[in-house]
Amino acid sequence: MASADHNCTNIDQLMKRYYLPVAYGIIFIVGLVGNVTSISIYMTKLRPWKSSSIIMVNLALTDLLYVLSMPFLIHYYSNGESWTLGDFMCRFVRFGFHFNLYGSILFLTCLAIFRYVVVSKPLRAAQVQRKLCGIIACSVVWIVAVAEIAPMLTMISLDERDNKTVCLDFASTIPFDLRWYVWLLTALGFLLPLVVVFMCYIGIVKQLANGPHTNSPCRVRARRVTVLILVVFVACFLPYHILRVLRIKTRHSEDVTCMVEHVVHAAYIISRPLAGLNTFFNLVLYTLSGDTFRRAFLSIFYRECWLTKARSLVHLAIISKRDSGIPAG
Repeated sequence: MASADHNCTNIDQLMKRYYLPVAYGIIFIVGLVGNVTSISIYMTKLRPWKSSSIIMVNLALTDLLYVLSMPFLIHYYSNGESWTLGDFMCRFVRFGFHFNLYGSILFLTCLAIFRYVVVSKPLRAAQVQRKLCGIIACSVVWIVAVAEIAPMLTMISLDERDNKTVCLDFASTIPFDLRWYVWLLTALGFLLPLVVVFMCYIGIVKQLANGPHTNSPCRVRARRVTVLILVVFVACFLPYHILRVLRIKTRHSEDVTCMVEHVVHAAYIISRPLAGLNTFFNLVLYTLSGDTFRRAFLSIFYRECWLTKARSLVHLAIISKRDSGIPAG
């Protein structure tokens, strides 16, 4: 590796210092408010739950656990990559990102499968919408997601660089002899779910094109939800998985110039918050999943609006009463 290349650039270090804190800050604010609101709506206004509601709540919980780790990363990158929280918190924060990533992928895949069954197998629609199906699906997702990324806990660790303790991300610390794990994780954790979601979308499109009642709200909603899930896979998850492989490859290649390594690293840094933006798309997904959630969400603002109007009317009445008591002349 030509680390002494005089034409080398430190663009990746600039991205860490200025881009990551801002990007993570936005994800934290929007994700925290949005997911707390969504979970509150599901818990208080949308009972009893169907299977899709249970999956949505678990997806929101996964996103919430992820955004709660953002302040640690914001502080870390804002202070020039100086980690002061110990080895456990380093592993926990890095683990949280990947748990959200692969947990979200699996939850979204479950939603796509359930929507496909509702559209293409109407006789089984009531069966997959039962609460028990949602509980079983979510239990399987949690177990599989933990199993997929548990090996990372042994690979992520602290390091000493330039008299500072740094908490390296997964792609920057994995040994070269364990790169097979990255390929396996990419194939089973991302590519296989992507194929499943794509096949569900094709099945839904064919069913809507050929079957009766193609414009029914349930079927149109199923198509929109599946399209959104595909967008999340392609826009958020695909760049990260491609650039993670390139990052690992350039780290361990002897014939890669310093410039190429830093540029690939910078692109990989950009893709990490981009993968986290799936939390934004998930918030849109909740509103597309059904009219019930939209009405419950809008009722919050309508209630606040009526409370504001009521306070204004009471305030005006008090002022009018006070003014009417003032003697004329």
